[in-house]
Amino acid sequence: MPGREGAARGGDFHQGCAGAAVRQFAADRMTNDSQQMEGTSMNGFQQNFDETDSPAWRGRFPRNEIISLLVVNRPLNLAESTSQDLTVGELLDMAGLGRIRDLKLGYGTSAGSLALREAIAEGCGVSAEQIITTQGTALGLFLLAFEVCRSGDEAVLATPCFPPSRDCLVGAGVNVREIKLTFEHGYGLDLDGIDASLSSKTKLVSIASPQNPAGVQTSRADIEKLLALMEKRSPEAILFVDETYREAAYGDDAVADSFAALDTRIVTGASVSKALGAPGLRTGWLTVADTDLRARLNVAKMNTVISGSVLDETLATVLLRHREGVLAPRRRLLASALGELAQWCESERERVEWVRPDAGALCCVRLRAEAFDEAAVSRFWDLLPAHDLQLASGAWFGESRRVFRLGFGYLPPARLAPALSALSAALDGATA
Repeated sequence: MPGREGAARGGDFHQGCAGAAVRQFAADRMTNDSQQMEGTSMNGFQQNFDETDSPAWRGRFPRNEIISLLVVNRPLNLAESTSQDLTVGELLDMAGLGRIRDLKLGYGTSAGSLALREAIAEGCGVSAEQIITTQGTALGLFLLAFEVCRSGDEAVLATPCFPPSRDCLVGAGVNVREIKLTFEHGYGLDLDGIDASLSSKTKLVSIASPQNPAGVQTSRADIEKLLALMEKRSPEAILFVDETYREAAYGDDAVADSFAALDTRIVTGASVSKALGAPGLRTGWLTVADTDLRARLNVAKMNTVISGSVLDETLATVLLRHREGVLAPRRRLLASALGELAQWCESERERVEWVRPDAGALCCVRLRAEAFDEAAVSRFWDLLPAHDLQLASGAWFGESRRVFRLGFGYLPPARLAPALSALSAALDGATA
């Protein structure tokens, strides 16, 4: 991740949590990152910045502190939801890049290179014609918000969610009707809640499967029920399904089929960022069956970014052609990490509870109310930097601060146990 301040703290690591191996890992990250240098409250989303320290926010898009993940990278980072970062060297070792030096750095096409769209289509079960490439799934969210909806239109959004899923809609002036999925119900899709919010004004229904921040998948049966509700209440609406984490299965678990080919009203989005560990390539896509909508999105993309990077698209094409070879070892690592995390959650069951994820390198953990009053919750968050820990606050996604997203695939396997031990130490300190 670009420009991480926390990674540049040198040897000033908390000795009780980060030993020599962790310090070496942090040093490696610092070396890598130094070379890159690289909201407003509404409907349940909590404001994520300190008004006493900041002027009134005037941005078109709500400000959300998830942006801190692009700046801070502590040694025991359990906030990231990606698998481990792929390296350029690993990519260059893959077959198909022998003539990369001859690649001309001209403009690409707005739809994306045909080779890339063919590689994407193979994994989604649709034709390459239906693919529009985007700079990560985030650009796809932006294009949909601005092109599908107009002034006075409504979007129905399942939350908690990836913040740009909501903030792109807010920035586009869309009226957002949020359906809050709950920890108590395992973040399952609330079809009754969605049904009550649909209307003739609804032009977009937006969900994720697996969901971010919980990693919970939606079944095909529920998608079909949702489409039936939309046909009755909002016949002009499209259903967007964010499938970013779909291929991040555990071990030999079956990978859920994409919903891309299920119905022409469905638009899906995904990228090479999470399961494949290549967010730096900034390559994602939308699957769009409707010809008219696809043409409009293509023009919208041309008017925002013109085209994708031909270098990124070339590298992403090779990566997707080798997807199974890359994904298989990552799935084994995720399965092992999930097992380790499950044991930790069991050992800490008096203080925390969790929703076991279906896929993805992420899950939701909650501080039990009987163990943590509000003051203890605040102490918990305040203690994390001293333990070199980083977690993703539930407030970023539209949840309570009592909930946090825990990423278990980003750290190397040898670092997960020290990170979980440090997390236990933070729990100790918050309740002392």
